[in-house]
Amino acid sequence: MAALVAAPLAVALLATGCGGGGSGSGEDGIISLHWSEPENPLVPANTTEEMGSFIVDAMFTGLVKYRATDMAVENAVAQSIETTDNQNYTIKLKPGWTFHDGSPVKAKNFVDAWNYSAYGPNGMQGASFFEQIDGYDALQSEDPDEDGPAEAPKPPTDKLSGLNVVDDNTFTVKLKTPLTIFPVMLGYSAYMPLPDSFFRDPKAFEAHPVGNGPFRFENRSPNVELNVMKYDQYAGDDKPQINGAKFKVYNELDAAYQDLISGNLDFLEAMPVSALVGDKWKQDLGERAHQKPGLLIQTIGFPMYDERFKNPLVRKAISMSIDRKTVTQQVFAGSRDPMDGFATPAVEGYRPNQCGEACTFNPEKAKQYLQQAGGFQGPLILQSNSDGGHSEWMQAVAAQIRQNLGVDAQFVPQPTFSEFLNQRRAFQMDGPFRSGWKADYPNIETFLTQMYRTGTSSNDYQYSNPAFDAALDKANAAPTVEAATAAYADAEKLLAEDLPVIPLWTQPVQYGFSEKIANGEVLANRRLDLTTVTLNP
Repeated sequence: MAALVAAPLAVALLATGCGGGGSGSGEDGIISLHWSEPENPLVPANTTEEMGSFIVDAMFTGLVKYRATDMAVENAVAQSIETTDNQNYTIKLKPGWTFHDGSPVKAKNFVDAWNYSAYGPNGMQGASFFEQIDGYDALQSEDPDEDGPAEAPKPPTDKLSGLNVVDDNTFTVKLKTPLTIFPVMLGYSAYMPLPDSFFRDPKAFEAHPVGNGPFRFENRSPNVELNVMKYDQYAGDDKPQINGAKFKVYNELDAAYQDLISGNLDFLEAMPVSALVGDKWKQDLGERAHQKPGLLIQTIGFPMYDERFKNPLVRKAISMSIDRKTVTQQVFAGSRDPMDGFATPAVEGYRPNQCGEACTFNPEKAKQYLQQAGGFQGPLILQSNSDGGHSEWMQAVAAQIRQNLGVDAQFVPQPTFSEFLNQRRAFQMDGPFRSGWKADYPNIETFLTQMYRTGTSSNDYQYSNPAFDAALDKANAAPTVEAATAAYADAEKLLAEDLPVIPLWTQPVQYGFSEKIANGEVLANRRLDLTTVTLNP
């Protein structure tokens, strides 16, 4: 969801802006949604966290889309995506699509966007999504020599050799090796097209992004709100029935929840812990409370670059000291399910008990493993952002480790998600850290490659295992999607031996509407599909 991170549930809101302005009126056809400031400007391939993805998904439409009811893959801008060998693809576009500035969506807009995003010096967070395309390596900078200049030399080219524009509505893609699920991936934000105006002035685009999706950018007040309006010339079949959406920034999930039940917010994609106790949220919202299986997981990652966590027995001991069932019962009122692997049962390719012993609560065995590893010196600092409803469970996990492992575990929160994520991405964490994830597309691969493959966009642990990378390569090259999915599950099994993260629990999508919304489909990755929303009279 994208690919990174199940991102935070909220980030900073100016005190004067909290809940301000109401949710809009039924007459104006505009709904309001809970939001937080994204990590980066809203360039699709640089948006790999949840809150930025909410906006990108409203403003852009890719070659394919994921059906709201079940995340099935459907063609969107693509007329056809054809291959005979799963390595060479011919992609034809439907005519008539335009960007919000009125310019046509052409094959070159996809090719130019992918080239820009893959070019290393541009620093796009989602660049690694293009690593399978032929020529990707030539677009990356080499690390500067210790005895040479401080800056890395520019790559020899800024164009992927595997991309070729045939005509205005056709382009071809050559991959390094076969990648059977490539068409499934193409609805992810990194693969969105960019208008010609982006390349003339990327900074101007960041201030006023221009997409090709059902909603266009209207305005933004940093740390307060962002507004989008229906794009009247939208070429998709899923035309919006509302006029627009206001994304409102909150500093606490509880504050957003109070606005929801009072009618000052129209959609909340997750419930605060305080509302889960005794199913209070269902009592408060009645028929406006909804729950469905989710493609969401919660994990704690290890900074593998820290010598204290190099020994897998240390990581295994910490994992086995956590009583997941007790935490889910006491903190989440039983609304979470302990994980037994690295993916959710709701995703295609799930295989039970992939984590094995490492995810089984066994405090005595945990102590033995820690003793074999030579113990742990100093306090164990657990970290998360405090603005996303994570403090309660992080404190509970720290207490479990103290009680069951005898290690001085302490929860030290970071004020905002952006600060927390910046520290993670800079590899500056001094202890285990929250590392949740939501699926970007409905295949188990989305829970594996970008988090654990060497050097990928959301591998904030600096985890690297050549055997795991090779297992992914084998899965990528499988002859059918079914065979590939099974092979990805084989790769997942290797993670249990290394345990770069502690799998904790999966979670359903628990969301609520205001009385203003009559209907609306929420995807299994917690995103409200704004094109499906209808309002009460």
